[in-house]
Amino acid sequence: MPIIVNLDVMLARRKMRSKELAEQIGITEQNVSLLKSGKVRGVRFETLERICRVLDCQPGDILEYQPEEDKG
Repeated sequence: MPIIVNLDVMLARRKMRSKELAEQIGITEQNVSLLKSGKVRGVRFETLERICRVLDCQPGDILEYQPEEDKG
């Protein structure tokens, strides 16, 4: 998938654990883990807003677009 999730990078920069983020934004630690691994198909804007507020960052700091290489 061409969307890369850099949530783990932002957590490391803020010296915050997934558990702490989960508590502050109101989702389970398991859901934070799924977000970090990129194994989700979508994220609510409300959740993204909460993440950005807690981590003091922009959505572009967390989500990155990298086009897949042409396989043809």
